[in-house]
Amino acid sequence: MNKPSMLEPGQFTTRAEMKELFGGGDQEGIILSKTTPNILIYTDHDSGKEYGYQDGWLAEEDSQGPVFEYTGKGRYDHQTFIGLAGSRNKAILRHADDGRSLRVFIAAGKEPGSKSGAKRQRYLGEFELDSEQPYTIREADDPAGNRRRIIVFRLRPKGNVQHSPEDVITPAKENEVQQVSAAVTASSIAEPPRGKAIESRRAAQPSSIAELRKAKLQDEYLKYLEDQHHDVFAYQIKIAGTTRTLKTDLYDATAHVLYSVKGESNRDEIRMAIGQLKDYVRHIKPANPKLAVLLPEEPHDDLQDLLDREGISLVYQNGEQYVTKNSGS
Repeated sequence: MNKPSMLEPGQFTTRAEMKELFGGGDQEGIILSKTTPNILIYTDHDSGKEYGYQDGWLAEEDSQGPVFEYTGKGRYDHQTFIGLAGSRNKAILRHADDGRSLRVFIAAGKEPGSKSGAKRQRYLGEFELDSEQPYTIREADDPAGNRRRIIVFRLRPKGNVQHSPEDVITPAKENEVQQVSAAVTASSIAEPPRGKAIESRRAAQPSSIAELRKAKLQDEYLKYLEDQHHDVFAYQIKIAGTTRTLKTDLYDATAHVLYSVKGESNRDEIRMAIGQLKDYVRHIKPANPKLAVLLPEEPHDDLQDLLDREGISLVYQNGEQYVTKNSGS
């Protein structure tokens, strides 16, 4: 039997061999070992499509390199981080804090000579969650055709991995724009409460804290608009020839306003918001919505001038109230 140090990316193996090697079960897509500090992640290109998603490498790399997308546990209903159904998703989310390695395997046909029809597994290597954006929330149909929210983890290679073209997500054939829920943390999909940020290596990172602040602001403003009987949702966008899925923050269909929400009111965040709005607005229907940035506090006067010159309105939180400064006013 291979020792863990001898398991190489691209090597073929079986679930039974990996159970013997790392510990844990051999039935789930996410297996938590009780004897070694590992989480084994199994995916299958064929079955994933049946459940409304596709795991694999994004064709587009960013400044940090490649990303492997993996959809969390839960075939039906919304996927979560809480309760029994969400415990394995939570384990992936907290893997760095718990000192666990993420090891990814992809089904690669039937195991030769197997009477049970067991699938052969190809080992991709060790991964870790993207520290800046560990996961994203999307919508997809479950096997019964019901729309639900799914958790898509963003995994980064940790050391040597197999990056094969056959494992790249299929590019979209045409532009796809879908209306999806704008809720981020108001539902059971939210991350469970954490202690002080310093207690979590991942939570302590400024980008993660800003993301949590953004999610809270977005859900609070969503409720504020819905209390005024506005129809509010988000857009999920796929661009023809690409594999990445884009998602807007808030779209107020009643007022025809597209919002970018940020967890900080600094220059970098506002510049990013401007770029995102200019990118997304081309795909919004009906066309030509008003553009607005939602922030947790009032930004510097110079940044307010920047937004105004770009034709983008400003909304910021002031205590329990929201202050709106329309562009051109």
